[in-house]
Order: sequence, then C-alpha cells, then structure tokens
Amino acid sequence: MGFRRLAVALTALYACSPPVAGGRADAAQVSAPVASASAPAGHAAGPRVITVVGTNDLHGRVAALPLLAGYVSRLRATRAKDGGVLLVDAGDMFQGTLESNLAEGLPIVKAYGAMGYGAVTIGNHEFDFGPAGPDATPRSPDQDPRGALKAAAKAAPFPFLAANVIDESTKKPVDWPNVKPSTMVDVAGVKIGLIGITTQETLETTISANVKGLSIMPLAKAVGAEASRLRQAGAEVVVVLSHAGGKCKTFTGDIAADQCEDKSEAFELARALPPGAIDVIVAGHSHAGVAHEVAGVAIIEQFSNGRAFGRVDLTIADGRVAQKKIFAPRDLCPGTEKADPATCDPGQYEGGPIERDAQVATTIAPAIESAKEKRASLIGPDLPEGMKRDYHDESALGNLFADLVREARPGADIGLMNGGGLRADLPKGPLSYGSLFEAFPFDNRLAVAELTGKELRELVRTHLKKDGGILSFSGVTVSTSCKDGSLEVSIERAGKKRKVADDEKVVIVGSDFLFTGGDGFWGELKPPHVEILDELMRDALERGLKQRKSIAPSSVFDPKKPRLKLVGRRPIQCKG
Repeated sequence: MGFRRLAVALTALYACSPPVAGGRADAAQVSAPVASASAPAGHAAGPRVITVVGTNDLHGRVAALPLLAGYVSRLRATRAKDGGVLLVDAGDMFQGTLESNLAEGLPIVKAYGAMGYGAVTIGNHEFDFGPAGPDATPRSPDQDPRGALKAAAKAAPFPFLAANVIDESTKKPVDWPNVKPSTMVDVAGVKIGLIGITTQETLETTISANVKGLSIMPLAKAVGAEASRLRQAGAEVVVVLSHAGGKCKTFTGDIAADQCEDKSEAFELARALPPGAIDVIVAGHSHAGVAHEVAGVAIIEQFSNGRAFGRVDLTIADGRVAQKKIFAPRDLCPGTEKADPATCDPGQYEGGPIERDAQVATTIAPAIESAKEKRASLIGPDLPEGMKRDYHDESALGNLFADLVREARPGADIGLMNGGGLRADLPKGPLSYGSLFEAFPFDNRLAVAELTGKELRELVRTHLKKDGGILSFSGVTVSTSCKDGSLEVSIERAGKKRKVADDEKVVIVGSDFLFTGGDGFWGELKPPHVEILDELMRDALERGLKQRKSIAPSSVFDPKKPRLKLVGRRPIQCKG
C-alpha cells in the first residue's frame, strides 16, 4: 500500500473510532455564566491556585505525550487541595511525524483528549493537510481545503479556538464544527475565559490553496473584543492561546538581561491591550522559550517538538488574580540534550517521581505501530557525519535538498529549498525514511517556473533584504555587495564562471508552497506562469537520495566557498 493510500486508511480508522472523553480534565466547559462559584468539594474556601500548563508546536511528536501526561498528573495531585490545573495548547499540534501525519493529526486529538486538555488554538500548520484524504491541496472544486482540520476539530472533546481567522464571505470568525473564537471553562470553581489566535504570518506561511477565502484579523483587535465579552460573562481569569510568540535566551524574568525579542508578536499584543484585559498568554510559533511578565501579562512559551512545557501559577482571591508565579520552561528530560522522552529519566517534580501515563501510551500505540515499519525502512545513503540544517543561514541540508530538487526536473537550471521547510537535521548513520520525513514532513509538490536573469536577481535581492527562512540554491552561486546604498546582486552558473545575463531565460524548480506565494516568495515581481507537477517533493528527495551511497556535509557546503556570498547577514541593509 502506498504512503498516501495508507494515510487515507488510517485516517478513516481513527475517524471511525469513538471519541476519547477528557475524563481527567480539571477544566469543565461552561455554557452559561454563573454569578458566583463556591469552592468545590475537597477544596478549602478562600484563595485558590490555578496552575496553567502550556504546550505548543508539538508537530506530531506523539512519543512525548505519556511523559508530559505524567508531569500533568503530578501537578494535579499538587493542586488537589487548593485549586486545579488548566492544560492548553498554542497550536501547530499535528504536522511533522509519520505517526501524526498518517492519520492527519487524529492521534494527537485522541491523546490530548485522554490528557484532559481544556482547549487548543489553530496554528498556521493546522492548515497543511488540506482536504480530508490523500490530497494535500484541493484537486477538484468539491474538495474542502480545510477538510482535514475540520475533521480533527469535530473529533475532539475540547474546542479548537480561532478568534482572528476570518471567513471572507461573512467577515466574521470562522464558524466550523467545534471551532469558536473563545470559550469559558470552570477550573476548581474559577471561571476562566480562553481565546485562541494565530500569527499575522499565517497566510504567508501556509500553502495558499488551503487558506483561500480567509483573512487574519490583527491580534489585539480580536483579543480585545473577546476578552471584553468574556469578562462581561463572568470570567475571573482570561488566558490567550496565541500561535504568535516571542523569544528569550534565558529566564531570569528580566526582559533586557534575558535578551528577549522585545518587538515579538506576543510582547506587542500584551502591550496593546487595556490593563487587566487578559492575565496570561500561552504562546507558540517561534519555537523558542519565554517566561516573562509584559505589561502585567504573564507570557510563557516552551520551545517545540514536545521538548518542554510551560507553567504559570495564578492565585485567585475575591474574583480576580491576586498573584502570578511564572516558571521557566521545564524540559521533559532535564539535563539531557535531544533525549528520548519514551526512555529518559525525568527525575523528581513537585516532590515526587514522574511516571509515564499508561492510558495515554495506550492511546498513541496504534499510531506508533502503524508508522513503525515505514519509519525504519532504509532509503540508501550513509551519512557518516549527519546533515545539519539552519533556518537563517546556508547549510549542508539546505544545499543537499536544493540539489535533489534540481535533479528531479531534467533541464532545470536552479533548484530552491526554503529554510522553513527544513524541520530537523538528518542524523548520523544509514538514512531511514522516518528521518527524511521529519526533516521534510510537508506534502508539497514540485513546481516549475521560468524567469529572466533580471527577474531572478530581483527575486534574490528581495529575499536577502528580508528576515525569515533562508533560500538555498543549487546550480548557481550568489554574490552581493553594497553600492551607493543599494544592494547589488550577481548570479553565476555553478562551475561555469559565467554570470546570468539580464535577458537570459532560467528555469527554476522548488515547492508549490513557494511558487504559489508562500513566504511572500515573489515579492514585487509579477508571478510568472507556474507549472505544478504531480509529484510530492519528498518523493523526489527520496528518489535522489537512493542514488547516493554516502554523503558528507563538505560535499554540499564549504563555508570557505559558500553558494551564498553575502555582504552581511539577512536582512541586508546597505547604508548610503
């Protein structure tokens, strides 16, 4: 059975299985505001402590969930006498592994239900699966470009939140089954309003076919409106699940000393809202760590790929937040770099040992088993040193994939690979399909276009003047200089020492994500005619890798002779 047909079968299997009730959840959905809430049985009257546990950017790492659930169980035991635990996710849950992608995210939904999540927000990569079934983008008018996402939301025992994803036909937030702008939950008698938002970059960081007809409302406008409504409905606490994050290098609580990105989306959102509108932001998208207070709002973000969780303890007294305690991100496997969460020793937490959750392990077992054989199958080449990626700068993995893309289209002059498509390094040793999949999990198809040399230089110039993921090139070298305040770009054909002339025609090949406008690829250029091929980019990568026996990083990237000879780091700014 082929990969995509297997995916369809497994998706149907998960969709037909009964939903998992969130029986261990501390958060109960509230359908109507309650004027007052007494302390629940077993809790002392008076101040209550609500522990907000945040996750984000899991990207399909199901193997981390039994251990994460063990930590949550310890926290629930800690809060048993004085409050409760709210478990929420800030988006990008599904895309990234065979275990999740084969069933279009449904294994994550099942596991989150078993763990008792109160709500999740929709991130940009939640749109990646496109229609339910084998096609990653619509191939016919009757296919719903958000079919897989809607199926995942419908299967969940908790709501999906999307306050700023706007349906252009109604000019209102999307109205899909079990998807809403916000919700109210009750945790230990405390009414907590939850709002979900996604980054302003969503439409550029998602393949255009799957977000057609949608727009993104500014974050503060969406949050402000929902927070006001929730407060009027009786919310004592308001938490924003924000797939728009921040980045800090350390976690002392001092924004300057911790080298936080002060202009990040999450920080600017906190500052843009009226004082007291919200209490906590559980952030994501930037794959970084945050544990800071900004404009009176506690902001946490906890890296990515199931590495860690975030925590804020809120003391509630007299119907308001009296105290906040923010914790640094807690690695599931502390002190061990790139540890396996299925086998590592997590040590003690909150005065007791962490035990992996057997129910969650049982829930994810079918997904792990279904992917086991395909994950372990060997593609062919040996990687004696592995292959490193780099989001911002030229890398061996980016150059290798650009080479493979160019080879996949005979007659192509230039192969392109975007840095955002590189999701994991390739490990040392014989290359398995599972490792290739995690390095490039997207079901993008190959795409081809023709440009003039002048248009190509303008395209490259625009890219180099922006931040974001680096473009890797095959078939050419790019040199830059600053002249009279302008960025000059020169492009030579690799190995021929000949510049590409202004009127020369060049054929470029890359992903349909890029060539249909993802990452603002075309800039100010009028997009040319684009031919989208009927081949997944990952299949082309696999085919090219099978033709190689051994690959060393030095064979595709020499730092002393780079393919990108840049006058400075992007975004390049030339001073007059």
